[in-house]
This record gives sequence, C-alpha cells and structure tokens, in this order.
Amino acid sequence: MSRRRSYNGDEGEDNDITRNFEDEQDDGNRRQIRHQYRELMQNMQQNRDDMLSSRSNKLTDTLQAANQLFSEVSKPREAALDAQLLVLATNLGKEKANQLQADMTVFDPTSFAEDLLSFMGINRLENAESDSEDENGAMGYLGAGAWQKLGTEADIYFKRTPTFHFMLGSFKTEPPVIRQKIERQKRANKVAEKGVMPAQLKKMEESHQEATEKEVERILGFLQTYFREDPESPISFFDFVIDPNSFARTVENIFHVSFIIRDGFARIMLDHDKLPIIEPIAQESESQVDKDNQPRYQGVISLSHQEWTEIVETFEITEPMIPPL
Repeated sequence: MSRRRSYNGDEGEDNDITRNFEDEQDDGNRRQIRHQYRELMQNMQQNRDDMLSSRSNKLTDTLQAANQLFSEVSKPREAALDAQLLVLATNLGKEKANQLQADMTVFDPTSFAEDLLSFMGINRLENAESDSEDENGAMGYLGAGAWQKLGTEADIYFKRTPTFHFMLGSFKTEPPVIRQKIERQKRANKVAEKGVMPAQLKKMEESHQEATEKEVERILGFLQTYFREDPESPISFFDFVIDPNSFARTVENIFHVSFIIRDGFARIMLDHDKLPIIEPIAQESESQVDKDNQPRYQGVISLSHQEWTEIVETFEITEPMIPPL
C-alpha cells in the first residue's frame, strides 16, 4: 500500500510539472501574439502616408497579417488588441477612400497636356534632333495633321442643334381683332341652299331619265326596222350593239338594249352556232296577262376593250347598226 501511494504521489507531481510547462508555453505564445499586434499597429502609424497612398497595398497586407494572427487568438486580451488594430485600419481605409474620391475630381492640367500631345502624335526624337530655337522649331515635333486630328475628334462633342429663327420675323404681339359673328346670315344661306339643291338634283334626274328613255326608243326603232326589212334573217346581237369606231358607244348600246329586254320589247336567243341573236317581240300577238306571266332571265355581261377589239375583227364589223346621234 505504501508503494502504491508513493507511486501515485510521484505521478501527481509529474502532471503538475507538465501543466506548468504548458501554461508557460501558452503564455509565451500569447506574449508573442501581443507583440506582433503591437508591431502591426506601430507600423500602421509610422507608415501612415504609405497606407493612404492609392498606389500602395500596405494596408491590405497589414489586414491579411492580422487575419493570420487572429487564427491563433484564444484569450480576450489578444482579441482586444485585434479589435484595436481593426479600428485603426478602418479609419485609415475611410481616409483612403475619401482621398481617392477627391483625387478623381481634381483636374491635372499637366497630365491632360501630356495625354493630349500623345493623342496628337508627338515625336520627341525629331524635336531633340532639331537645333532651331524659334517657335516653329519648338512646334516642329508635331505632325502636319496633328491639329486636324484633334479638331476632328473634338468636333463630335461640339455638335449642337442650330437655333430656331423665324423666316419672316417674330410674331406680332398685338391682340387679334375680334370680329362679330354673323350667325343669322349663315343660317339663312344654309336654308336657301337646302331648298335649292333638291330641286336641282330632281331636275337633273328627270332630264337624265328622259334622255335614257328617248335613246331606248330610238334603238328599239332601229331594231324593229331591221327586222321588218328581212324578218327571215336573224339579227346578230354583236352586229347590232357593237360600234367598231367607239368602245364607249358600244357599252352605251348594251346598256340601252338591256332596258328593251327588261320591258319585254325584244328577246335574245341562241342560233344553231350558239351565238346570241336579237329580235323584237310583236306587241299585238301577246296579251298583257301573258306578257306579265312570261318568265324572264337576267344576266351580267362583261366586256373589256381587248374583247371588243377581238369581236370587231372576228365578225368583221365595219359600220355600226345603231348610228350615233
């Protein structure tokens, strides 16, 4: 029993020694981390101008180093140093951003002149070889078309809409003269026009109807005359209505003959060659009742100028059977 107790006592002492060693090693690592944090913050304060420069990446490098240290932080003391460094880096980043925005709005005439000369095609070697000191020699390093090139490029940005000018001067500012409205006179004229126009149309319609009736009677007279002269020979419909000298009169003849057919004074049939023939109907042989009960058929005839020409040539029509007025 005494040996076991002695052994257990020795083991406890070894554990205490190991714990003390680990604590000392942990304290050493923590001191090293705190030291590195302080070095980073001191470096940021000493190199403040470099940190704020837009061409430098030292601020980014410092933040990356702080991220590596933070992976080893396990105690609040080191975490507090990390927070202080982050606050300092944030302030520097804000100032850098403000400075960058300000630099973007500042116009640098020297830099603009250099860029302008480069665009115009500057040739500094030619200027260095020239020994002339006059003004022409000083401008000799620019090519012959340098200014024309610049003017062509700048002309794009100076295009504007031309100003508007009145061709006959500006409008007069005098107020217009107020004219009195003559409403009664206009109404009277409208009433008079309404009363006159129907009468005129009625007269025109009556005169046109009378002329059509007279022409239909005249054509019916020719048809009856030709039929009395030779009742055994059928009258060809084309020979009767076609006018070889006028296409317009041919159309008018067909129009007037249609009234004769409609009123029952003539009829159209087909001969043994299936060609249309026309002959008058004797009014004495048919009573009024039979005339009304007789079936009638109507059709539409289309005749073009080319067809009219072919009919004239085919039937060899030289003289119209219905002479014009």
